Amino acid sequence: RQVLEEMRALYELNQADVSEAKSGRTDLIFLIRFRHCCLLRNQRCVLAYLYDRLLRIRALRWEYGSVLPTTIQFHMSAEEVEWFNQYKKSLATYMKSVGGEEGLDLTQDIKPPKSLYIEVRCLRDYGEFEIDDSTTILLKKNSQHFLPRWKCEQLIRQGVLEHILS
Repeated sequence: RQVLEEMRALYELNQADVSEAKSGRTDLIFLIRFRHCCLLRNQRCVLAYLYDRLLRIRALRWEYGSVLPTTIQFHMSAEEVEWFNQYKKSLATYMKSVGGEEGLDLTQDIKPPKSLYIEVRCLRDYGEFEIDDSTTILLKKNSQHFLPRWKCEQLIRQGVLEHILS
């Protein structure tokens, strides 16, 4: 906001000096050019900042899944939340288009797995969790389970489960 206020002030000063320069004061041309260069620099900085935020928001989709925690969403603007939702929809559409009729979830195995099943410990009460063979498991705090990696990787990233390394 401070940068935008500074840019508005520089622009208004330039507008006033351009009007005077048109009436014959050529000594203001260098000052007008200097302010214009300052405006362009500030514009590049603001755009770089916004682009970095978008890259971080895109990374949040891969880290947390399609639903962001409210603590993170609280620090985002309405436009950023809208951009996240559009990116989420685009990614879902792409994942449905590849990998056959069920699609391919690209967010699952971020790192190649060493084994298909892993031992996990539940860090907080989560409730019932269904795996592929329609078996439901009750995830209670401090309970340990031997689950398919691809089913619980999302919960590990969300902090519900932790991978127990032998």
